[in-house]
Amino acid sequence: MAALRCRSRSKGIAETPQFDRSLPYNRGMKHLDILVPFGLPPAELARDLARQAKTPALAIMLSRHSKTFSLRNQDPFSRALPHEHWLSRQFGLPRTAAAEGAGEHDTSPAAAAALMRHHGLAPESGFWFVLHPAHIHVARDHLVLTDVAQLELEENESRRLFDSAHPLFEEIGRPLLYGDAATWFMRADDWAGLRTSSPDAASGRNIDIWMPQGPGELAWRKLQNEVQMQWFSENQGEAREMRGLKAINSLWLWGGADAADAAPAHPEWQQVFNLPGWSRALASSRALPADGIATVLAPPAQGGLLVLDSLIAPGLTDEWGYWLERLETLDREWLAPLLQALRSKKLDSLTLTLTGSDRLAQTTVTRAALRKFWVKPSLNRLAA
Repeated sequence: MAALRCRSRSKGIAETPQFDRSLPYNRGMKHLDILVPFGLPPAELARDLARQAKTPALAIMLSRHSKTFSLRNQDPFSRALPHEHWLSRQFGLPRTAAAEGAGEHDTSPAAAAALMRHHGLAPESGFWFVLHPAHIHVARDHLVLTDVAQLELEENESRRLFDSAHPLFEEIGRPLLYGDAATWFMRADDWAGLRTSSPDAASGRNIDIWMPQGPGELAWRKLQNEVQMQWFSENQGEAREMRGLKAINSLWLWGGADAADAAPAHPEWQQVFNLPGWSRALASSRALPADGIATVLAPPAQGGLLVLDSLIAPGLTDEWGYWLERLETLDREWLAPLLQALRSKKLDSLTLTLTGSDRLAQTTVTRAALRKFWVKPSLNRLAA
């Protein structure tokens, strides 16, 4: 199947009214929330992809719902993706000075404090940012950030890069801490108002408008440039390039948060399955791997969250043929068994939340809704 390729980031999309948060609406019932990042393809491709998709379970969920199907458009230049904002809201991440001054979507989620605790780091004070070793490449007339999750950075490589950069941070009074190969942290108390973008929001795009803006932006660019030159002078990327990997030639800064911020609140989910990337830090004590449908249905808990994240990679790289294959697999291995669990009373209800690069849609399905035999299953909602 030929891969369809496009990037949906057009201006001028208006927001529809806010809908209810996707939490169990009857706590006495066994309810499952399902989040599917990049389950919504770009609007201009959605109709064609819906015609090609062989996803009968998804078609039923989108058609035979017990609550009105809700679709909300997000600013295409938001500094985090819709599923990142959704998870941030559900777990109650604090609003930073940057968010208060410019709006929730004009800065990345305040993830640094939660991520530091997740990595066993617990500074008592200060304002901290997340740093990712990154690869930025030159396109025809602009710079592009590569998906940091695809860099395959090894521990010994990251340690060498960290040790090389560390003195540059110390010289200007910016403490630098090591979390793991892909995640470092920097303290900058006077940059609390800096507006930053999550790496996934900026991935594959011209980074100019996604770079940090506000207090400290020039100082950050200067420091970033010094690190880049240091690594270049030391040929830090040569060994990776010889192995056919992308050189680590920059750093991406985001997720500013106060170290004193309280740990993320736990919604009334007893289990949380498959949180992707940085969001695992939001529910460290409850996060579980979803090895299969039986794992999700086995616990006796009344409420749970399941994240199905297999569409993120093709969504970020605009590989829509590959996206379609993964969507069909997801439908066969997850959505169809979950519908059967609903029919067999292992579940009482489920809420499906689909997101795209700039849209979020939500629908709730119950056993009673599945009996609407007169409603023809359809994927037309994907193109709504």
